[in-house]
Amino acid sequence: MTRLHGSVLFVLTFAIGSCASGDGLPRKAKTGSQQEQRRRGEYEAGEPDVEELKRGTGISQVGRVVPGGPALASTLTPGVEQDRLWSDRDDWEPVVAADRSSDFVYQMTTRLLDANSSVVIFRASSDGGETFGPDQRLSRTARGQYDPQLAVAGEGTVFACWLEVPGWETFVARSFDHGATWTTPVVVETNLSWTDHPWIAVSDDGRDVYVAFNRSDSYVVASHDGGAHFGLPVRTHQTDRVWYHTGGAVASDGRVYFAAAEYPSFGNGPIRIYVLRSIDRGASFQGILMDRSQQPPFCGEYAGCYWGFIGPCTGLAVDSAGAVMVAYNAGRVYVQPQQIYVRTSRDGIDWTPAEQLSLPARSANNCFPVVVAGPTPGDFSVVWQGTREPGSPWNTILRRTLDGGQTWGPEQRLSTRGEGAPYQSTKGYDFVYGDYMGASSDGLGRVHAIWGASVSYDGPGGTWYTRTK
Repeated sequence: MTRLHGSVLFVLTFAIGSCASGDGLPRKAKTGSQQEQRRRGEYEAGEPDVEELKRGTGISQVGRVVPGGPALASTLTPGVEQDRLWSDRDDWEPVVAADRSSDFVYQMTTRLLDANSSVVIFRASSDGGETFGPDQRLSRTARGQYDPQLAVAGEGTVFACWLEVPGWETFVARSFDHGATWTTPVVVETNLSWTDHPWIAVSDDGRDVYVAFNRSDSYVVASHDGGAHFGLPVRTHQTDRVWYHTGGAVASDGRVYFAAAEYPSFGNGPIRIYVLRSIDRGASFQGILMDRSQQPPFCGEYAGCYWGFIGPCTGLAVDSAGAVMVAYNAGRVYVQPQQIYVRTSRDGIDWTPAEQLSLPARSANNCFPVVVAGPTPGDFSVVWQGTREPGSPWNTILRRTLDGGQTWGPEQRLSTRGEGAPYQSTKGYDFVYGDYMGASSDGLGRVHAIWGASVSYDGPGGTWYTRTK
């Protein structure tokens, strides 16, 4: 295994408002989406419009893909079911959350309706993922919804989070009856006009709810009444770069953790990987530098893909004993394929040296890692999407440890169905679809994984789901 020097550690502490400018806005000259920049006259001609690219094709796949099907054992990977396609629509960026207090499993995905709009779709399973109920929308808007997230409290309350236009605001809704009905969605950022990429973390009792998001800078907002009301956003960092939070958890002692990658504005430069830690219920955060990555490889061979898309992404989980694990992809050489690394900690301050988790194939791309904590101490799984060599199909991969990362089981391929869509084969799928994937663990220790796959970045593509036995 490749190891990095374990002494690379950088800690900064920020209190509420301590880095804010007088008007409450970042010092960064350009803030918000590039649509927002254009509206304010800040957009420069020729710059790539990432938000427009994110919208995909919206092309229906009706008649071209075969959704659903029974839960069958994989013929390629023992102990794993064949992956199942959610729908024959153009779906991406899915998430999954398993309720450890029951047999319920919940999923959300972004459904692209056309080139300019999308909605987030929810569905629930009452039998551990064997079958799922009908699709439903949690909120209706004429313009679009993006970036869904899910979390389940220990007593079974379900929390859903998503972005909604035209204001690019982050909404949270709750369900107390396994997703049958939902509370009226509430906006989490009351004094900001635009946000992106929200990530939700909930305490086991469901009282403390945290949402991390970026407005170029990194913010976290907290609720301490179960998500009914949210306080003012806390700016954790102000670095004139763009932060993407893709992992978060609340420990049993109340400590709050988020993992994030800090990018240059257009992804064309070195990236830093952080863990954000709060010991005062989200009033302030420490930023702990985990690692640095060189500029990621360009993915232009896939239609619509832009520089930075397969760059560093972060996953984080906390087990029942309070141990923290973070996983991320990073590159040691400029524009070369990236590998998956893991680090662990007992307190969020002192971390083990980085250990390479992906196989040491230098030509393999690896991205979008998710860390899942199982029901027993030391049980962690890392799930990600990757290739084995240039031009080879992508697959969804899992590795698991039962001793907190001291030893790891072999790579397990989760994407094994090999049929159902033109981009799917026995060797994998053509490309990843969306900016992240999802995974969760139920009360039996089974890992539920969900991801997007497609012909290219532009799509069309679909949402695929599987679980371990």
